[in-house]
Amino acid sequence: MDSFLEEEEVVAVVKKKKKRSPAAQAGSALLPALHLPFLPPHLYQPAPSHEHKLNFKRSKEVCLSYIQDAMLQKQWKRAAEFLTFYTESLEKDFSTEYMGPSEMIWRIGTEILCHHSHSSMKEFNSFIEQMKTLGVKRYLKVCLEHVFHLLCNGLIDEAYQNLSLAESWRFGEQTIIQDKEMKLIQAYRGLLDYYSWSKQKNILLEHGQDGFEDLSVEQEMHSCFRKAAVNLKEIIKIPGVWDLFVKCYVDLLEFYGDHNEARQVLNEYAYNSKFPANPNAHVYLYQFLKRHGESKKSLISALKILHDIVPSHELMIDFNTMLQKSKKRKKRRLGLEVIFAALDYAGWKENVKAWSCLARQVKQIVISEKHLDWIKQEWNSRKDWWPAFHFSRYLAKRNWQENESLSYEKALVAGILLGKDCKYFKYVSHQGCKAQVKRFRILKKFVNKHNSVYLRISGLSDSSVQP
Repeated sequence: MDSFLEEEEVVAVVKKKKKRSPAAQAGSALLPALHLPFLPPHLYQPAPSHEHKLNFKRSKEVCLSYIQDAMLQKQWKRAAEFLTFYTESLEKDFSTEYMGPSEMIWRIGTEILCHHSHSSMKEFNSFIEQMKTLGVKRYLKVCLEHVFHLLCNGLIDEAYQNLSLAESWRFGEQTIIQDKEMKLIQAYRGLLDYYSWSKQKNILLEHGQDGFEDLSVEQEMHSCFRKAAVNLKEIIKIPGVWDLFVKCYVDLLEFYGDHNEARQVLNEYAYNSKFPANPNAHVYLYQFLKRHGESKKSLISALKILHDIVPSHELMIDFNTMLQKSKKRKKRRLGLEVIFAALDYAGWKENVKAWSCLARQVKQIVISEKHLDWIKQEWNSRKDWWPAFHFSRYLAKRNWQENESLSYEKALVAGILLGKDCKYFKYVSHQGCKAQVKRFRILKKFVNKHNSVYLRISGLSDSSVQP
């Protein structure tokens, strides 16, 4: 950390007074009295030991606030200077008392080293090694932090070596917290074993079996598989969010044809009540079932839970499509609910596929004149805000200019839900007819012909809605 102070000269504090020449004294008078930037005097001026002890707590809090301020403003050099002063103060004031290493110093120091313009991997490694030796209780946490930094810098072999060393570490009786941290160490080592396995697999697939006489690659691949499978299997037994570990373990199992085990792992991850609600768990299960040609009933079941958790998930298009193809009225009704719910979110406003799905189903209902109550029920909760959210004149102009297909699908929905006088429908249909695009002329005729549907949906007509 001290190396970061080379950018500016810092006046040394001389503990013992020495005789100096008049020239030297005159020169020193020109130097600034402030030893560190913006520090208040009581943080660096000499004071009796009893005053230090009385004011140390307040001084420490002030110094930490300066560090926080510097970090928030991304002034990493300034933060490094304050942290150096802070740690030196701890040593100076409590040299006769035991002072355990502060997790705050570790966290702050790591953050500064990650962002400082003059930081190097050598300095980061040196700092982390000091934190490892000083903080016995935090040893495994510091090791994990070190590994993450190495991985982010592409040093995979070094990261693996650190994980192996951490896995062999022992200190006293292993606590419950240490046991969990050790499982994380093992899990990340399993992840790197999976990475090695994947590399060896790609080499085998690239060369093929014909003429590939060297079996060392295949043997190394199977060795990596065994080590990865053991560690990955252990971590995903613990309730938690283990997306990456689950995906890698399932990939291993699928490659070696153990589909039943893979299915069991994914079902456990998705449906075990001890695990937190996790939309990705249902995504992975759905993707697995789809890869292996499972029944639509199984696929719909997986996506139904995903819809309940994240109604705006991109797979809702697939969900709606499957539901619309069903012969069961209940599922088609759910399909309409799914696509309406997805379009409630801003991220879907310009999704052509979503509007196409809604337009197609609304059109089918209008032509058959059955289940208009489905549309009415969905529209009742949206009629106060969807017009401004989706069907303003501004959006009509922008959609027409940027995406003709989007404007067409939205105009059809707008014409049915808001009638032929809707601003969005009027603008888009007019522009389409003006451009002599045939489908827009057909669209205009369709909406005009079925304008009574709008009256029935909005409740402006006494006509009863057919079930």
